[in-house]
Amino acid sequence: MPDSPQAQAAGRRPPFSPVISLLTVASVWDGRLNAALKPLGLTTRKYGLLAHVQATPGISFSELARRSQITVQTAHTAVKALAAEGFVEDVMAHAGSASDLRVTEKGTEALAAADEQLAALDRVFGGGVPELTTALRGLHEAPFGENLQEH
Repeated sequence: MPDSPQAQAAGRRPPFSPVISLLTVASVWDGRLNAALKPLGLTTRKYGLLAHVQATPGISFSELARRSQITVQTAHTAVKALAAEGFVEDVMAHAGSASDLRVTEKGTEALAAADEQLAALDRVFGGGVPELTTALRGLHEAPFGENLQEH
């Protein structure tokens, strides 16, 4: 008696998917980066937000959200957490005025340490798969010719 279609499907591997492969690799390295950042009081998301604030002092919440691919509400929540931990401050933090986000000295020190951790991970990754490293260069800014800043 032949196997059922479900039994046959269970024994077959799905076709190769570059998207699934990239997501799997990203998940592994996101975990490694989060583990490296944890002693600094950061996560991958907090690191990215903090880096945006450092690169653009006075950045607005809407611009920070756009650059980080998150909602403005999520940006407010994340910045509130960063401020509570002493990494950023809003020098204009009062009702009715635009925010003026700045990285504190503690935030600057955390970013410097995080940059060192990231550089070490980049060396390991790049040494293991140099072709992929080359292929990925610039994709976070303009994947397939699209500019993320416009979306």
